[in-house]
Amino acid sequence: MHSDAKIVNSWNEWDPLQEVVVGSADNACFEPTEPGHKPQERGLPPSAERRPFPTGPKPQATIDKANEELASLVALLESQNITVRRPEPLDFSAPLKTPTFEVENQYCAVCPRDVMITLGNEILEATMSRRSRYFEYQAYRELVYGYLAADPRMSWSVAPKPTMADSMYREEFWDWPLEKRHREMHNFEFCVTQDEVVFDAADMCRLGRDVLVQESMTTNRAGIKWITRHLEPQGFRVHPVHFPLDFFPSHIDATFIPLRPGLILTNPDRPIRDGEEKMFLANDWEFVEAPQPSLTNDEMPTYCQSTKWVSINVLSLSPTKIVCEESEKALQELLSKLGFEVFPVPFRNVYEFGGSLHCATWDVRREGTREDYFPNLDYTPLT
Repeated sequence: MHSDAKIVNSWNEWDPLQEVVVGSADNACFEPTEPGHKPQERGLPPSAERRPFPTGPKPQATIDKANEELASLVALLESQNITVRRPEPLDFSAPLKTPTFEVENQYCAVCPRDVMITLGNEILEATMSRRSRYFEYQAYRELVYGYLAADPRMSWSVAPKPTMADSMYREEFWDWPLEKRHREMHNFEFCVTQDEVVFDAADMCRLGRDVLVQESMTTNRAGIKWITRHLEPQGFRVHPVHFPLDFFPSHIDATFIPLRPGLILTNPDRPIRDGEEKMFLANDWEFVEAPQPSLTNDEMPTYCQSTKWVSINVLSLSPTKIVCEESEKALQELLSKLGFEVFPVPFRNVYEFGGSLHCATWDVRREGTREDYFPNLDYTPLT
């Protein structure tokens, strides 16, 4: 790194990628059961008795398979002259105990996208919404300090850490009957209450001057308000978005994926809320529906907590180049027809660790500057 270089610079999801952090499965553990998350096995028949979800470290063979696929992604990125950095190894098996909560073990550092986001020359560290991920930022601290030392233009912000006390959650959420879930889903009330600032960075999506934030199980309205107050003084426009047919919304990048200026890949099972599409249509953006994934939800890895739609969790290398999971042939065909050069890589063994290609990366530097892709936007600032 050189002190006169612009190291931290990323304004959107598609400009040519120059530097990225790729996650690591080292020392990964099973997600513990906690008020913000109730993991369950895949593929069990409805009549089957639910067994306790595994705890503690994941099997080394499972970790090795994920790391092999992460390494294949690193090799591809480096072949495209993209600088790749990796997180620091942590002991995720250690239990946590704070004045307000305790949890038997932590999780992993496969998905930096959930924790960290680059907004122009700022690195923003999210609060996180689950106890087992409270200290996950530590895997990236050495990297951030390096960027801070190397780039005098960079700023670094850390969102207020929530208590994660029992009062921050609705533990009854997980037992709601279908009728109540339907009713509350449209009120966008999930397992996290509205009393504290809570958000995961992966609920945010950057489109130049405009930032989308999904209200979800991992990002509440207090979190969106904090993000808005933080970003608006910097000239950003923040837009809450909602996907009412998603029963367990968590992270926007398997639902609504900007591929390049004017083009969004959408999830046919999770349309955007009526009215929220207007900002796109008024500015000549096109929505393209993703094809059905190659796996059903029951065919996903046994301990994977992502849905089949992690299939569309693609990584853009530029407005014309994109990385896609190698088994998703229908998606690859669609992207090719849309004019993209598609780079398929194996990634299904990473699914169990919380996501796919976009989740497992955090772009630190892309070419380009902040652009206004919504010149016909009618926006009323919150602040």
